[in-house]
Amino acid sequence: MSQPIASNIAHIQGEIARLCACCGRQSSQVMLLAVSKTVNAEGVLAAVQAGLRGFGENYVQEGVEKMQALAALQPNLAAQLQWHLIGPLQSNKTRVVAEHFDWVHTIDRLKTAQRLSAQRPENKAPLQVLLQINVDGAASKSGIAPAEALDLALAVQALPHLRLRGLMSMPDAREDAAQMQALHAQVRDVLLRINEHPAFAAQPLDVLSMGMSGDMAPAIAAGSTLLRVGTAIFGQRAYPT
Repeated sequence: MSQPIASNIAHIQGEIARLCACCGRQSSQVMLLAVSKTVNAEGVLAAVQAGLRGFGENYVQEGVEKMQALAALQPNLAAQLQWHLIGPLQSNKTRVVAEHFDWVHTIDRLKTAQRLSAQRPENKAPLQVLLQINVDGAASKSGIAPAEALDLALAVQALPHLRLRGLMSMPDAREDAAQMQALHAQVRDVLLRINEHPAFAAQPLDVLSMGMSGDMAPAIAAGSTLLRVGTAIFGQRAYPT
């Protein structure tokens, strides 16, 4: 398994460099986050050995079990990893997330952020968080409306054990790359408007979690700083029955 994963990562990193060059950006401005849901600890270890350090999990318990398995397999390497929760967060899971994860991408309610802050252990660094923006506007999707982002950002920024870093979005796929880029650009513009507020002058938001395996190009062109890529790294997922 390790050789295909390493080859896939090298190919994606080359593609990121090419896409960044096309729009006048440095590839160092874009982090590759490996989406490791349903991937076992050995698969994650192969990605670690290929140079990746950031991993995104959709399911809290699966992620925690993987952290523990990797700590047993490679304790020295495991300490260098960053774990991102990129799936929805239920209120009864906030304590586990606050205790184990480094990042949460899916904040869309102040109550959730307050619980995470209150439950973050004192001996850990502040939990890095992103606000999820529902740029599609669909009632069935998670996230807040772009117009609500500033108010929530101000409230989350004030919480003592969190550090608000930016925004995340997951718009539905469009066949037209220009339409996809326009959606990502809307989220970028929300971040720029938030940073215009005096409260963010000293520490502006600097992360845009936008783009996955199928829309890297429009996401990078729109300003993404973090790509969530799973299938292109690990192959098609084998979901448990």
